[in-house]
Amino acid sequence: MTSAAPSAEAAAAPARTSAPQPLAGLRVVEFTHMVMGPTCGMVLADLGAEVIKVEPVEGDRTRHLLGAGAGFFAMFNRNKKSIGIDLRRSEGLEVAIRLASSADVVAQNFKPGVMARYGLDYAALSRLNERLVYVNHTGFLPGPYEHRTALDEVVQMMGGLAYMTGRPGDPLRAGSSVNDIMGGMFGAIGAMAALMQRAATGRGQEVDSALFENNVFLVGQHMMQYAVTGQPAAPMPDRISSWAVYDVFGVKDGGQIFLAVVSDAQWATFCGAMGYADLQADPQLATNNDRVRARATLLPELRRRLAAHTADALAAIFERHGLPFAPIARPEQLFDDPHLNATGGLADVTLPDGERAGSTARVALMPLRMDGQRMGVRLDPPRLGQHTQELLAGLGYTPQAIAALHQAAAVA
Repeated sequence: MTSAAPSAEAAAAPARTSAPQPLAGLRVVEFTHMVMGPTCGMVLADLGAEVIKVEPVEGDRTRHLLGAGAGFFAMFNRNKKSIGIDLRRSEGLEVAIRLASSADVVAQNFKPGVMARYGLDYAALSRLNERLVYVNHTGFLPGPYEHRTALDEVVQMMGGLAYMTGRPGDPLRAGSSVNDIMGGMFGAIGAMAALMQRAATGRGQEVDSALFENNVFLVGQHMMQYAVTGQPAAPMPDRISSWAVYDVFGVKDGGQIFLAVVSDAQWATFCGAMGYADLQADPQLATNNDRVRARATLLPELRRRLAAHTADALAAIFERHGLPFAPIARPEQLFDDPHLNATGGLADVTLPDGERAGSTARVALMPLRMDGQRMGVRLDPPRLGQHTQELLAGLGYTPQAIAALHQAAAVA
């Protein structure tokens, strides 16, 4: 395993998390941008790897995105170091090759052929380091579509997810970058599996993770529904539900709440809790399948009855009786979620860019505990080139050589 010596700044700073770091000692170099590749690096970084983000000398463009992209950099680049390198300059390219060949893992998510053009593809780097694990994050695995430009929304549309999410005739992308994030997670899973195999063989390998194939994996349950029943899956708003009570209900004072009753025992509990003895005694509602068949009349009746209650009152009843329910929360409300705050699901980071640069924000952590602890934040999302000096020195560059690289604008 290869690892650079920690900087004096890092050595002096107290650890911000005492969580286990199972990947400590591993060096990961990522040539990534947007969400998919950075997610892979973030997972490995959260697990303790030294992850070095190679950025253009002008910086990763996600640092300055607006709207829905404004949180990308701060969310997916914690626990990483940053070095700015101009790959178009020979001096910068030499730095990049030297850095990449020192890595245990290289991750990238550029279009096919880009890394090969710079001699930073697996074929070239594995000749310098046969132990290298190289993770490609692409739109499509090799095949007829591989040269298409893919985005999360593109593969959601062509892979059935937008169809399943929207109303009939109105495909709708999911409200998060689900394929980008999961595609990066599968890249990290592949990297860790390849590292395990390397421990036995002494050799690295190339790993491919792709957005479209990830999306197909997500809708695989609906594909299998068709294979098993012969009936195509309907979009979720128009689906044939497996349970009669499994929906969002509009209630008193304009509130909304999701309520579910997914077994005969829960139906009895629900009717008892709400005082619906007449519904519990109705033989046409005796079993779950009976209630599913009666859904067209049962749901309007439940909506009428439940409208007399507030969402908070229904939540209290369902929680007291152990029934499934959920408030309809907006993302910004989760900062104040009592469970997330009690269980350490959020951690402070200092924002590196934008109008709020230097201020503190709370970031969602991986949904994982090890040895009873959440994987926390060791390093804030880095400023552009924050670790350039440290990393170049670790590669053997002298102060004079580093100054020359800066003078030539080969690094930032």
